[in-house]
Amino acid sequence: MRISELSAATGVSVPTIKYYLREGLLFEGVRTSPTQADYADEHVRRLRVIRALIDSGVSIAETRGVVRALEDPPPSPHDLLGAAHAAVTAHFDEDVDVSAAEPLVRRLGWQPGICDPDVVAGVARALQAFDRAGFDIPVDVMTAYLDSVSLIAEAEVAGVPTDSPDAAVRYVVLGSVLVEPLLLALRRVAQQVASARRFGVSAS
Repeated sequence: MRISELSAATGVSVPTIKYYLREGLLFEGVRTSPTQADYADEHVRRLRVIRALIDSGVSIAETRGVVRALEDPPPSPHDLLGAAHAAVTAHFDEDVDVSAAEPLVRRLGWQPGICDPDVVAGVARALQAFDRAGFDIPVDVMTAYLDSVSLIAEAEVAGVPTDSPDAAVRYVVLGSVLVEPLLLALRRVAQQVASARRFGVSAS
C-alpha cells in the first residue's frame, strides 16, 4: 500500500507517518522509486502501537525503547517482559532507598535480581509519599492490594502470546499503558458500589 493508504488504514496523517519514519520509530517500506515506497500490514500494526503509546502520554524517546524491544527482542520471555516494562516505566537517576519496599514486594514473591530495579524503586517512591502525607494503609487493605495484584499479574502473564516476540511486546506494553487507566477507573467504580452497599445511596 502507498503511504496515503497507510494513513487511511491507521488514521495517522501522512506528515506524522513521515515524522515517525525520520525518527526511526517506523521502519521503511519497500522502495518502488526514489520518492515512493510500498507499506504492508506490519506497518499498520507498528503504527497502531506507536499511536497507542503516544496517545497515552508515552514520550518519543520511550516509544523508541519499545521499538527497540520489538526489533531486537531478548531471547528469554521473562527478559522480554522486563524490556517492555522498562520502556514504559519511569527511570530514577538518583539512588532510591528501597528498604521499606522490600518487605512488601517480598510478599509478592520478589527476590533480588528478578525485577527491574526501577519497578521496585517505584514502590519505594509510593511508600515515601505515604510517609510524607502521614497516611497509613490498614494491614487488611494492603493484604487485599497484594492479593488482587497477584491475581491480576498471574492472569496477565498467562495471556502473554508465545508465538512471536512482536506479539508479546505489544501485549505487555499496550497492556501496561492502556490497561492501567482502566484498572484505576474500575477501582473507582467498585469503591462507589461498595460505598453504596455500606452506606446506602441518598435520595435525589
